[in-house]
Amino acid sequence: MTTDRQAGGDAQRLAPAPPRPLEQGELTGVWLFAGVALESVFGLLMHCTVVEAPPRTLLIHPDQEARILYLILRGTLEVHLEPELTHVVATLARGQSAGELSVIDARRASAHVVAAEPSRLLAIDEATFWRLVEVSHAFSVNLLLLLAERMRANNQQLSASVRRGRLLEQEAVTDALTGLHNRRWLDQHLPRLVARHVRAGRPLSLLLLDIDHFKRFNDELGHAAGDAVLATVAQTVSVQVRPTDLAARYGGEELVVVLPDTPLEGGRVAAERVRIRVAAARAKEVDRSVTVSIGLATLQPEEDASALLRRADEKLYLAKSRGRNRVES
Repeated sequence: MTTDRQAGGDAQRLAPAPPRPLEQGELTGVWLFAGVALESVFGLLMHCTVVEAPPRTLLIHPDQEARILYLILRGTLEVHLEPELTHVVATLARGQSAGELSVIDARRASAHVVAAEPSRLLAIDEATFWRLVEVSHAFSVNLLLLLAERMRANNQQLSASVRRGRLLEQEAVTDALTGLHNRRWLDQHLPRLVARHVRAGRPLSLLLLDIDHFKRFNDELGHAAGDAVLATVAQTVSVQVRPTDLAARYGGEELVVVLPDTPLEGGRVAAERVRIRVAAARAKEVDRSVTVSIGLATLQPEEDASALLRRADEKLYLAKSRGRNRVES
């Protein structure tokens, strides 16, 4: 018996079946035959091919025509999703099986199955498989239980994958130091938020904050102190804004706070509240006051996100030039 192609560079073709025939005792411990009266089906199985597969033997792949159920009598098989055979997604040990789905639905395999070590396998063809289903109720029940178990395992893997994806997505748009949204998130969401408010004619204000004399904290107290200052300011900002407001690290020691549905006067109130609270806070490892300068801009008709940020930056520059620790709008 041979496969009809090779994969993964060094997968081998199957050698002809060895002369030693199948023994009934080898089926003990095979999941699909648990509770099956072996003497009633052994005659069918004796006509199936026994395969002695060296390591790296490619047993199942998506391009093959033949659909075969392999029972592992000895050894271990690996399941790969890619033809390069570089990443193992599942390992099958003695007593388990491979290839049953392709036999059931008469479709090509969706994975590559390779012998991980010298393995002895019983290759059950489609006709024999369906004959086993017909003559053995226990075999059919075992098959259903096996499929149910694999479906549950797939669902668990899918759920885990979704959770990992959400975590990675969250990490991709979150600044690790401050816990705020990062610049990437801001660049993606601010233009859409601004466009919605312009279309609806709704007010929106934006605060651009800069930590006063931030370089001194790094130069005089070290970068750990600078990180502590930045984290403290970010935490203070997060506490002071509304749940509907959005805060992000714009870059370096600059933070942005977006205030939806907020006119200029509401923006001033929010900015002063943040400024006062930051001045009252104390960062760990830093025994000195921390202040921020804030530039405030309120959305104008037909304005885009870039123009809004630019005007807030101009106001921030004005606040710093007028002595810092102040709000300019």
